[in-house]
Amino acid sequence: MEAYRKAYEEWLSNPYFDEATKAELKAIENDDNEIKERFYTELEFGTAGLRGVIGAGTNRMNQYVVQKATQGLANYINKVSDSQTKCVAIAFDSRHMSPEFADFAALTLAANGIKAYVFESLRPTPELSFAVRELGCIAGINITASHNPPEYNGYKVYWEDGAQITPPHDTGIMDEVKAITDYTAAKTMEKDAAIAAGLYEVIGGKIDDAFIGCLKKLVLHPEAIAQESKNLKIVYTPLHGTGNIPARRVLKELGFENVYVVPQQELPDGDFPTVSYPNPEADEAFELGLKLAKEIDADLVLATDPDADRLGVRVKDAKTGEYHTLTGNMSGCLLADYEISQKKALQGLPEDGVLIKTIVTTNMADAIAKYYGTGLVEVLTGFKYIGQQILGFEQSGKGTYLFGFEESYGCLIGTHARDKDAIVAVMALAEAAAFYKTQGKTLWDAMIDMYERYGYYKDDIKSITLKGIEGLQKIQDILNTLRQNPPTEIGGYKVLSARDYKADTIKDIATGEVKPTGLPNSNVLYYDLTDDAWLCVRPSGTEPKVKFYYGIKGTSLEDADAKSAALGEQVLAMINKML
Repeated sequence: MEAYRKAYEEWLSNPYFDEATKAELKAIENDDNEIKERFYTELEFGTAGLRGVIGAGTNRMNQYVVQKATQGLANYINKVSDSQTKCVAIAFDSRHMSPEFADFAALTLAANGIKAYVFESLRPTPELSFAVRELGCIAGINITASHNPPEYNGYKVYWEDGAQITPPHDTGIMDEVKAITDYTAAKTMEKDAAIAAGLYEVIGGKIDDAFIGCLKKLVLHPEAIAQESKNLKIVYTPLHGTGNIPARRVLKELGFENVYVVPQQELPDGDFPTVSYPNPEADEAFELGLKLAKEIDADLVLATDPDADRLGVRVKDAKTGEYHTLTGNMSGCLLADYEISQKKALQGLPEDGVLIKTIVTTNMADAIAKYYGTGLVEVLTGFKYIGQQILGFEQSGKGTYLFGFEESYGCLIGTHARDKDAIVAVMALAEAAAFYKTQGKTLWDAMIDMYERYGYYKDDIKSITLKGIEGLQKIQDILNTLRQNPPTEIGGYKVLSARDYKADTIKDIATGEVKPTGLPNSNVLYYDLTDDAWLCVRPSGTEPKVKFYYGIKGTSLEDADAKSAALGEQVLAMINKML
C-alpha cells in the first residue's frame, strides 16, 4: 500500500481523530487523487510557520496539524528556557477556523505548562507583535493566512523580540515539529482546567490601549492634522479583516473627521465575499473603495489586508481628478521620505540612523538614504529580517532605526512592533496627506516631487503559479537552469553581477571576481543590470509560485512605464522557454 494510503487509513481508523474529520475523509474514499493531495506529505512547518487549505489530512490546516505544530513549539520553548513562568501571546484574524485554531494552540501550550494569553477577538498582526513584548512573552502565535483565498488558513510563530522567527529559533522549532511523527503525541487539556490553573488568560482592551498609545506618540506634525482634519477626506476598507476597529480608532483619536468606511467590506467575513482573494495589491480590492471615493471626492483610499499588516493606497491627482495607484515601493518611499525628512527638520537625524529595505525593494530607497546621508541596510525578503536588524541595533547600541519597508505594501514606523504594521501606516499616510495639504499639495504631488528629485524608478513583479507536486519540481528546475546557465543579458540589459543567495556568492560578470553576499542562505537569484535596472528570482514562501521582481529607472513616468513593461514581457518570455 502507498504511504499516503496508509496515512489516510490511519486517520480513518484511529479513535484519536474526531468523527467530523473521519466523515470528511470517508467522503473522498473513491478519489485517489484527492487522498494523495491530502496525505502525500505533511503540511510543512517552514520558516514562516504553516499555511495551507483548511481540511482533514496531513497536508491540510486542521486541529491536529495545529496541535502537532504547537507541541513542537512547546518542546522547543521548554528546551531553551528554564523559566517557570513562560508565556505565549496568541492572536487570530477573521478567517474560517481562526478562533478555534487559536484555542487548540493555547490548550496544547497549557498542557505543556506554558501560559497562553489569547486575544478575546480578532486583532491585527502588528498588535500581536506588540503584545509579545508588552507581556514579556517568549513567543507569539498568529492564526492568519494574510491575503490568501478564503479556503486557506495559517499559523505564524514569533519570538520574544516580537519578530517572526529567524535563525537559530526557526530551524530549532522546525526540527522539533518534524521530530513528532505521531499526531497523538500532542498534549492538550480542557479549557476550564487551563483557566483554573492560570495557564489560559483572555486579553484585549488593555493591550489595545497601549498599542494605540504607542502609535499616537509617533505623530510628527499634530498641528498639520489640526489644521486639515476637517478638510481631508479618507476612504478606508478593512477588506472584511482585522483593521476596521484599530485603524478607525487611531484616526478618530488624532482628530480626522472625514473617514468613510466601505460598508460592504466593513465587517469581518472569512468568505471575503466582495473579492476573489483579499489582497490590497489587487485592483479588485479597490473597486468599491474607489466608487465611494469618487462619490465623496476623497483625497485618498486606503485598504488593509485581513491581518492588517499591509496597506494598499490610491491617491487623488487634484489636477486631473484621477486616482493613482501607489505600489508598495511607491507608498514605502513616500512614507520613508516623509518620516526621514520631517525628523531631520524637527530634531535632526542621528549619525547612525538607518533605512532598511529588502533585496527585492526599489532602488529609490537607496537614493533616499543617500540624499539624507543615512545608512542603508539590505536584508532578505521577509519583514522578520528587518525586525532582526532592529534587535541587533538594540543589543549592540549601534544603529538607530528610522524606517523599514518591503515592496509588498509592508512597512514599520517606530519600534513598538517588529512586523509590518498597516495600522501605523494608515495613521502616517493620513498625517502626511494633512501635512502636504498645508503646503497646497496632494500625496500625488509629493510623489512626483520625489521622482524629480531621485529619478523615475519603477518596480514591478511577475509570477508564475505552478501547483501540486509537479509544480514544485518545475519551480526548482527554473532556478537550477538559471544557476547552471547564468544569463549575460536580460531584456536588453547587460548583467553586471549575479548574486546567488543559496551559494552565498556575488559574481562580477566582467572580472569574474566572486565575493560573499553576507546574508543568510536563501534560494534566491539576483541580477544587477545596466542603467540601474535589476531582476530577482525567488520561489514564494507561502504559495505555489515563482516570483520575478524587477526594476528600472526612467526619465519620465511614461518612459519608466514603457521600460518596465518591456522588461517584464522579456523576463516572462525567457522563463517560458524553460517550461
